[in-house]
Amino acid sequence: MINRRHALGLLAAATILPSRSLANVSYQRSEFREDLAKRFFDLGTEGTFVGYKVDDYLIIASDKVRSGQAKLPASTFKIPNSLIALETGVVADPDKDVFKWDGVTRSIEAWNKDHTMRSAIAASAVPVYQEIARRIGQERMQKYVDLFDYGNRDIGGGIDQFWLTGNLRIDPIQQVDFVDRLRRGVLPVSKRSQDLVRDILPVTKVGDATIRAKSGLLGAEVGKPSLGWLVGWAEKGSEQTVFAMNMDCKEPSQIAARMTVTQQCLTDIVAI
Repeated sequence: MINRRHALGLLAAATILPSRSLANVSYQRSEFREDLAKRFFDLGTEGTFVGYKVDDYLIIASDKVRSGQAKLPASTFKIPNSLIALETGVVADPDKDVFKWDGVTRSIEAWNKDHTMRSAIAASAVPVYQEIARRIGQERMQKYVDLFDYGNRDIGGGIDQFWLTGNLRIDPIQQVDFVDRLRRGVLPVSKRSQDLVRDILPVTKVGDATIRAKSGLLGAEVGKPSLGWLVGWAEKGSEQTVFAMNMDCKEPSQIAARMTVTQQCLTDIVAI
């Protein structure tokens, strides 16, 4: 009996990512859906969507190429950063520990105030999570990134920059794998840390479905957006679908469309 993570890895390796092909894979289910790719074309951009329908062991992807291309995670790294902060005690309580605003006025107004970790992840406040990373430090950060098997595990480029402009890279399949382990509570950290991070993830209601997800936007902190992410999972009744989406974002309408296009893709695969 293989666990879900192993099944997901085998499916990805055997079907979506030829470069990771494994021998002796006897069971696999995956689909490529051109209608999903068209969602990005209709927005005038390029992107990829990967959904993992948990109960069906089914991976549905919009393409075979970009779904396996590793990119900077941007603020989707706030998910592991939050876990590590709680596990190391850098943050004891996501609702009570306060990070004081440093007084620097930034272009994103929601960043210019004090934050708890819960409010910081909702506002995607980069300065707060940079401070969290500095308090965690290089050694402990590397330890947990390794334990999580997160992307290429390379945190070079500065302890408060590696997920924004540094060396860390992760592809959509790896995002789905990591988020699925958090969803199931099987990451190598305490149950409390995982429960709390699942609880602080931003929630969007769509009809009778719930989406728990974290966005990311490369270049947001310097006013030059280029790549948008949304990773998380959708719950509808007893069915759950883990997903990762990224797309090129060169104009404000595309930045705002990250959730819209994700919801469209989730609807297309009957996940919400």
